[in-house]
Amino acid sequence: MLIWKRPISVAELTASNANTAFDQLGMEFLEVGDDFIRARVPVDHRTKQPYGLLHGGVSVVLAETLGSCGAAYASADGHMAVGLDINANHIRGVTSGWVTGTARPVHIGRTTQVWQIDLHNDAGELSCVSRITMAVLPPR
Repeated sequence: MLIWKRPISVAELTASNANTAFDQLGMEFLEVGDDFIRARVPVDHRTKQPYGLLHGGVSVVLAETLGSCGAAYASADGHMAVGLDINANHIRGVTSGWVTGTARPVHIGRTTQVWQIDLHNDAGELSCVSRITMAVLPPR
């Protein structure tokens, strides 16, 4: 079932995230489906912590970007989606390659949305699970 209330595409998401943390960390949008958004982040010198693992905060940047974009495009035109809460459980460390995240809605309501974001390494192994709660604000 198509959940998007506004036109959405990989090109649109990429353009709207130009010159942001998403862009600076080398993240890339990959796919938009009827009810999901997928993007990835490289595990390299920009995104690793001192132990050589993908920094947990970078996983959260990817998750928050995916959930926020999902909520924004699943909201009526003129409405603004802003984050209320995000959590992340780091399951498996990643030292190289890419981590790919997929965001899907858990709940799309009139004033709040909840999104689940699962991150996987190149082998398809789960590396992080995150959930974000968004407030949907009406136009002023």
